[in-house]
Amino acid sequence: MEFCPECGAMLLPNDNKLKCACGYTKDLASDNNEYSVHQEVKGKQGVVDMGEAIDLRSKITEICPECGHNEAYYELKQTRSADEAPTRFFECASCGHKWRDYD
Repeated sequence: MEFCPECGAMLLPNDNKLKCACGYTKDLASDNNEYSVHQEVKGKQGVVDMGEAIDLRSKITEICPECGHNEAYYELKQTRSADEAPTRFFECASCGHKWRDYD
């Protein structure tokens, strides 16, 4: 696999040349058979966060201050300086209420 020296994108084989979307091309040796594409390269796709859609989020036993349910999803984020503890964000698994906790 080779990358474009001008923009850093992957070079793709086409008509016995390696071509980049930015216009850079590089000739291939006629006896070199190592370059092939087995799947069509599609346009850019965005990142899809499927964690909430199929509940891959982390769960913890935590009592919701709104409804009293004892399960919540949580995540840690560094919201203050690096030498301080991260902030814990919770979301009730029952009612969806969100809150945070600091250590």
